[in-house]
Amino acid sequence: MTELFSNLATGLSVAFSPHNLLFLVIGVFVGMVVGIFPGFGPSAGIAILLPMTFGLEPTTAIIMLAGIYYGSMYGATITSILINTPGEAATVASTIDGYPLARNGRAGPALVMQAVASFVGGTIGVILICAFAPSLSNLASSFGPPEYFMIIALGLLLLTTMMGENKLNGLISALFGFAISTVGVDIITGAQRYTFGSPELIGGIDFVVIAIGLFGIGELLYCIHSGLHREEKKDRIKVTFGGKGFWPDAKDFIESKFTLIRGSILGFIGGVLPGSGATLGSIMAYSLEKKVSKTPEKFGKGHMPGLVAPEAGNNAASAGAMVPMLTLGIPGSGSTAVLLGAFLMWGLTPGPLFMEQNPEFSWGLITSMYLGNMMLLLVNIVAIPLFVKLLDIPYKLILPAIIILCIVGTFSLHGNIVEVWFLLIAGVIGFFMKLYGYSPAAVVLALVLAPLAEKTLRQSLLLSEGSLGFLVTRPITLGLLISFFIIVFASVFFSYRKGKNINNNNDITPR
Repeated sequence: MTELFSNLATGLSVAFSPHNLLFLVIGVFVGMVVGIFPGFGPSAGIAILLPMTFGLEPTTAIIMLAGIYYGSMYGATITSILINTPGEAATVASTIDGYPLARNGRAGPALVMQAVASFVGGTIGVILICAFAPSLSNLASSFGPPEYFMIIALGLLLLTTMMGENKLNGLISALFGFAISTVGVDIITGAQRYTFGSPELIGGIDFVVIAIGLFGIGELLYCIHSGLHREEKKDRIKVTFGGKGFWPDAKDFIESKFTLIRGSILGFIGGVLPGSGATLGSIMAYSLEKKVSKTPEKFGKGHMPGLVAPEAGNNAASAGAMVPMLTLGIPGSGSTAVLLGAFLMWGLTPGPLFMEQNPEFSWGLITSMYLGNMMLLLVNIVAIPLFVKLLDIPYKLILPAIIILCIVGTFSLHGNIVEVWFLLIAGVIGFFMKLYGYSPAAVVLALVLAPLAEKTLRQSLLLSEGSLGFLVTRPITLGLLISFFIIVFASVFFSYRKGKNINNNNDITPR
């Protein structure tokens, strides 16, 4: 306990430095704005703005990017409540009761309560990080290359099988990310691979270029394809700050007091599991709340706990996803994959010894999340009128500005025009992936993890003199291998059962 408080004191001294505090404010504010615009999530925001942080200190840059990450969860709910359009996949569950609350004349209380729920969820999530991250890090310190390889393989399997309904598409997306990662120089022999004689490819294809292309340009092209740039302003509920009926009443807090705790804990658990992320965490929290409620018939009609549960869940999940990234070096979601890429770019390799070897950095990041949640609670309530006004900006003005930002950011990486072409190609690929149900997030996750997976596999084979026996001779790797096959079997089984049920339903359809 003494060590924990000492670490927190160290983190607070880092987070409270004027420079870091300034960029934390910028990060959470930008995150709010990113979340408000439908179609863009934290992954896109972090990827697009990553090149803009290269002149900063690593700690400052990561604090700012993390602020964008969890700040976008706050902003994404504003559109869910006011125009029934989730700004991010994790806030889909918030529309179920959020929009009916607004239609019932309770837009103000809904916006304030979602801010309170997000604050509580994020704060509980950070407290749980402090409780569990050091213990998990100590456990993982005994891992060698074989254990790491199996953890990465298991994490990728979970990610590809839980991203979307089509698991084959998720697997193909991950394999595509692996393929991109092989371009460059072999990490063991030093031989060139798939460079085709091009000097520009010797160093490989930069992670940031692919991330910006898939999440930034790809999302923009999909927005254009969907016709968002042609849409007129949607009718939405007007909100008057501080006016009559703006603030929640005592009943709202009484109904939601236990919902806040349940949703936060369940969301955190969902965030820690690789592949689950904030989307599953919010849906799990909403489903649990509806099941334990004494008045389940009120859900979907504008019931405050129905909004509070997913909001507490998705923000706690955002914190939970940081645990496997900091302690194991395995991102739990697409957003933390982009963050992990930022870590690696600054020469920081998250893993078992990361928190011990970089206490100022890791605890500075964790304590900045405390401060960021406090700022977001204040900003989200006070600046509601400003953020609502942003919804009036037409997409046809936003899209060109973001395209220019993507291109300038990519060119600023190394001053290489070839990387701009890679950006545009990745953008087109990202558009078609989203159009046909493939997962850009799985590509990015695989692209980030592939070098580590290859390195640990090659090291394991060297240690075992080329034998795959290391998979069954070490207790932890054997347990992970068994889990791997159980997940594969369960995934195939449930897919088969689902297909069989659909066929049976088609057979009994009246003619």
